[in-house]
Amino acid sequence: MSDNLYTLIRSRIQDPAKTFIETGEGRVFSYADTFALAQRFANALVALGVQPGDRVAVQVDKSPEALILYLGVIAAGAIYLPLNVGYTLAELEYFIGDAEPRVVVCRPSVEKDLAPLAQKLGVAHCLTLGSKGEGSLMDKANAASPDFQAVARQADDLAAILYTSGTTGRSKGAMLSHRNLSSNALTLVDYWRFTRDDVLLHALPIFHTHGLFVASNIILLAGAAMIFLPKFDAEEVLKQLPRVTSMMGVPTFYVRLLQSPDLTRDLVKHVRLFVSGSAPLLADTHKEWEARTGHRILERYGMTETNMNTSNPYDGDRVAGTVGFPLPGVSLRIADPESGKILAQGEIGMIEVKGPNVFQGYWRMPEKTAAEFRPDGFFITGDLGKIDERGYVHIVGRGKDLIISGGYNVYPKEVETEIDALPGVIESAVIGVQHPDFGEGVTAVIVKQKDASLDEAAVLKALDGRLAKFKLPKRVFFHDDLPRNTMGKVQKNLLREQYKDLYKR
Repeated sequence: MSDNLYTLIRSRIQDPAKTFIETGEGRVFSYADTFALAQRFANALVALGVQPGDRVAVQVDKSPEALILYLGVIAAGAIYLPLNVGYTLAELEYFIGDAEPRVVVCRPSVEKDLAPLAQKLGVAHCLTLGSKGEGSLMDKANAASPDFQAVARQADDLAAILYTSGTTGRSKGAMLSHRNLSSNALTLVDYWRFTRDDVLLHALPIFHTHGLFVASNIILLAGAAMIFLPKFDAEEVLKQLPRVTSMMGVPTFYVRLLQSPDLTRDLVKHVRLFVSGSAPLLADTHKEWEARTGHRILERYGMTETNMNTSNPYDGDRVAGTVGFPLPGVSLRIADPESGKILAQGEIGMIEVKGPNVFQGYWRMPEKTAAEFRPDGFFITGDLGKIDERGYVHIVGRGKDLIISGGYNVYPKEVETEIDALPGVIESAVIGVQHPDFGEGVTAVIVKQKDASLDEAAVLKALDGRLAKFKLPKRVFFHDDLPRNTMGKVQKNLLREQYKDLYKR
């Protein structure tokens, strides 16, 4: 029996005539339409010489056809490699050179620049796919047969490679198997109570775990439907909310929606679930959303390498500032980053996880892969956290964000929580900057409300007595906003670079 994820998806759809995707402009794809096009794509790829295990790199705008191409790639037994549409030609040279795909699919507008690069790197075919279903790949798919028998795959065969963001060192390709993706999506279908009657508002990108695997795979395995928006647009989201039962987003989505007077309890009365992830959700946003809508946002925790690890409960307390409990089948522990010793409840340490969701390793990096796993199979996430007395997992920060000042460990999240609670503060980011006396100086960057009279002295005075002296910022700066990546995560590496000479004598 095949463990191909595509075969599993097909087996769970009982009504092929049911709508799978509807766009904001009213384009509709039933499950039958979806499978026919996926199989046309698979036939087209096989005709181009794509064999099981070959990589297919895709850098295109979000569209139904782009998502269905993902299904076609895995049906063919190939490995899907989504690439952020923001990547430059220089960045693409690294990814394509490292992954060595058989086929590269790009937007029609960049073909003239990308095709020569792909040829130079030995790629057999560079094809195009536009946001409206146009392009040379679509021409080949339209000419191909809709009949295709999905290639048999083993559970540990690769379905996708997703490159990590690479904020330190070069990006690593996380290898995800058919079992990694299917096991996690099936768990979440059950945990978050998705059924064929659900309609998900999908405004996330599909080159990332959140939008591609969490959102899309859940809907596919539940046999549910999606309203599929090309990007997040607050006005369009508000227009579509009365038609959906669920939404998945990043914190920025919720912050933006709260700025609209149109967001009311009546508008979202048909919604049963709001999920937030990819970056921490501020407690104030959590509280304001509940006050305005009557809904408590469900936060969860995942990674490119692991899909989802934890979730606040569907039934039960969704605790702001936590990411809930380990999902069924996932083991999670807190360990000393250096020794690997398992720490007691409430102690801060490295989050380590194990389960069928955990990836197969880094593409062509066996030494790096070995270094990131404990001998008993637990993956070292690089995230610092703790487990409280109720079993809720708290994320304190990335290991690389830990600040060591005067020999003392300072966890940025602890300082940020105190700063964020100050009147007039919208959000903050705390970083460590090289310091001649302390090794690293605790440094705060704050976004304040436009009418707030806060200054550096006022912040430091307010924090005095709230935090130990060694945790207090040496300096405080104010920005209009914090630098973020496409998934809403604050890019502290850019802030560290900006202030790297701050304390130099």
